[in-house]
Amino acid sequence: MIKNYIPTIDISSLAKNNFRSKKSIQTIKHIEEACKKVGFFQITGHGIKINKVSEVGQKFFKLPLQNKIKLAPKKWNKLSKNTYRGYFPSDVNGKEGLDIGDLKVTKKISKNISNQYIEYLDLNKSFDKKSIKILSNYFDNIYLLSEQLFKSLIILNKKNHILSKQAFSRIKTLSTLRFNYYTNQKKPVEISKQDGVALGCETHVDSGIFTVLYQDQIGGLQVQNRKNKKWYNVPFNKNALVVNTGRALEYLTNGKLKATNHRVLWNKKKRMSIPFFFEPSYDFKMHDSFFKKKPSLNLGQSYDQFLNNSLKKFVEYQR
Repeated sequence: MIKNYIPTIDISSLAKNNFRSKKSIQTIKHIEEACKKVGFFQITGHGIKINKVSEVGQKFFKLPLQNKIKLAPKKWNKLSKNTYRGYFPSDVNGKEGLDIGDLKVTKKISKNISNQYIEYLDLNKSFDKKSIKILSNYFDNIYLLSEQLFKSLIILNKKNHILSKQAFSRIKTLSTLRFNYYTNQKKPVEISKQDGVALGCETHVDSGIFTVLYQDQIGGLQVQNRKNKKWYNVPFNKNALVVNTGRALEYLTNGKLKATNHRVLWNKKKRMSIPFFFEPSYDFKMHDSFFKKKPSLNLGQSYDQFLNNSLKKFVEYQR
């Protein structure tokens, strides 16, 4: 395996929304090039501390099942009104998980919006106030980081970065902070038909614009080269976050930036990953002219319809 197949990009020049400097433009070009050629890259200089949110996740998964199940959707918790957000047990797809939407969404907001993906999750049932504050701060920071990456691509296409507001309205966004906890998997969830490798997470592409991921030192994430179909490891870097392009970005760029296949190798060690799925507002109209000079912003299917079709491919979302 070639370790440096995944490029590492220092994005510190973008940290304060300074997109126009010579250094920033150079950085943005590196980001676009990575999106085109690989579909994955690691970022340093992002200014986000991961240790505390990682500790919160580890603490949650060590709770007794009766504590975790309080946050589960109604498929596993009859008292819950949620069908999408919340905890799911390891019998679903070989791993435990926790899906958290925007923590700014209150019960009242969820009721008023009335969208299947905008659900209020009462974290107080399983988390203390300090942990909830850490989760909230991390969501805010990782959301802003993802927005910076999206704005940078808009600017590179000679457009005003304010255009991002067309796609992302904070309360209506379907962005998800997820914790994946791989316990001691007794058997693989899939054997790759391509090369016979045992997998702990099946081969797939993500649905949204970007996925911004923290993977722990156990690693296991692999990316497929779209040309030669070979698989390459994403090495662990304690200072980096892993970014990949999703199906929605591929659609909005009319195939210019493609979603890339990735998978997780099966092993018997416990590991945790924390992906953030940066996804548009549920009512944003998806159209492949978004990055063109005259985009058709009111045409196309809504993002929640787009997401609904995409999630049919994933076992853990059959809820």
